[in-house]
Amino acid sequence: IVFGKTVPDVSLNAIANLGYADGRFGVPVYPGDTLKTVSQVLGKRELSNGKAGVVWVRSTGTNQRDEMVLEYVRWVMVNKRDPASPAPEAQVPDLPEVVDAGSLQVPADLDLTGYDAVASGDGRGWNAYSVGEKIDHVDGMAIEEAEHQMATRLYQNTAKVHFDLHRASETRFGKRIIYGGHIISLARALSFTGLANACRIVGLNGGRHTAPTFAGDTVYAWSEIVEKPEIGARNDLGAVRIRTVATKNHPCDDFPDKGEEGRDHPDKVLDLDYWALMPRL
Repeated sequence: IVFGKTVPDVSLNAIANLGYADGRFGVPVYPGDTLKTVSQVLGKRELSNGKAGVVWVRSTGTNQRDEMVLEYVRWVMVNKRDPASPAPEAQVPDLPEVVDAGSLQVPADLDLTGYDAVASGDGRGWNAYSVGEKIDHVDGMAIEEAEHQMATRLYQNTAKVHFDLHRASETRFGKRIIYGGHIISLARALSFTGLANACRIVGLNGGRHTAPTFAGDTVYAWSEIVEKPEIGARNDLGAVRIRTVATKNHPCDDFPDKGEEGRDHPDKVLDLDYWALMPRL
């Protein structure tokens, strides 16, 4: 929803949403809360074709008490209003590669002592995972037109590339593009198989939508454990830095990532790097 609120001002007519960085989750959101989002332009750069450019924005979502629930940076590709206008001075923001684990916000009332792993169906906690471990999440999920459109509406994303079939038929793809946030949601849901007890996301280090997805595609995912630091003196939980890769129409038992010449595998659609909290079982 915090993302969706940025669409009218930032990406209603965007060509594509490209990536994310420096994301932090704040206080929890509960039913009945009212959220709003404010965005600040950090930089922009024209593309070599002179017809479009990339814009970087930092968006901050708050609740009705003005408490931060999420802040993050994203960058989008948008058309120029006048392709003949001179290129503006390029301003590319310097963004951190990783959100410092010491700055992650753990809810004050979150206590995972006595966490019920039977309810999750997986007895593995923070202690059970190893840095460098790769996990195939096995299951696939097909994307349907109606399901995607309904989900995107619920996210309050109104970008035309996801809804206007008539105009989409005139683009190079000839059809509507699936909202990248929906792909993130599917990848996160699929990761339950293997990461069932990664119970709260607290940071977003970075993310890229590496290729478009469309209705009819089936999404698969795999993850890698990148880091697993302790959180202060907490003995009930720890942090896990997870990199999740999603693919389309390609099961992930071979952990597809980079193709020839170090380029992204052609079936790869998402590369997401985030922090999650996990009970120490």
